[in-house]
Amino acid sequence: MLFTFLDNVFVQMAFFACLLASIPSGVVGSFVVVKRISFIAGSISHSVLGGMGFCLWLQRAQGFYWLDPIWGAFFSAIGSALILGWVHLNYRQREDAIIAAIWSTGMAIGVIFISFTPGTNVELMNVLFGNILWIQNSDLVQLALLNGAILAIIVLYYRKFLALCFDDEQARLQGVKVQRLYLLFLSLVALSIVLLMQIIGTILVIAMLTIPATLAGLFTHRLQIMMVLACVFTAFFSTLGLAVSVVLNWPPAATITLILAGSYVLFLPMKKKKISFHPFP
Repeated sequence: MLFTFLDNVFVQMAFFACLLASIPSGVVGSFVVVKRISFIAGSISHSVLGGMGFCLWLQRAQGFYWLDPIWGAFFSAIGSALILGWVHLNYRQREDAIIAAIWSTGMAIGVIFISFTPGTNVELMNVLFGNILWIQNSDLVQLALLNGAILAIIVLYYRKFLALCFDDEQARLQGVKVQRLYLLFLSLVALSIVLLMQIIGTILVIAMLTIPATLAGLFTHRLQIMMVLACVFTAFFSTLGLAVSVVLNWPPAATITLILAGSYVLFLPMKKKKISFHPFP
């Protein structure tokens, strides 16, 4: 049965979405893991609910039927990323508390707007936990465009991102505008979160952004290889999770997350010593 699950057109769409998700998960996720900003990425992902809740309220309660909630997710993610970046650069002593405040405030705003919006129970569940089986052609086009934007930024700023992740002080001495670059980097993380949340939801998106890259780090200490492995792991395990969820009638996002986490736990004993990452072969 696992080999015939692609006969369903909805599953086919979900399969292509899993493949598209492998790029931000593998490439951007590797930077997130190496830079050790998973907590910041988690705050961005949860604050997205505020923008989506506001757009759903405008769409359902105020008659703005043309307004896609994904735009609310996009602007709230970028806004949160810029605020968090500014906090990181200027208020490091209180960074954890401010990150937690933004994390909870974004979700609180979203819940309030959703409570004022008629008939949003299904939308709320999809926003929080995702529903990859609802992916449509237009969603795949959006995912492809976002992937293109992410890859373009990575290609243009790859070496500068390397310097930022491994030694930002040295990058500053070499003339790199670290503050602007860091804000751009967090905006790239926000863009990746918007892409991945359409597949796995805001609650579980941090798992897809960090676990494949962390798992890849168990097998290599080279960043380029880590990115490739993380992309492969995301594509494989998300497709496997999709197949298992279809066969067992489980929620796809939760199944994918469990398989990712289980795979990491399974391979963790293989690497007992600490890995130091290197940007170049």
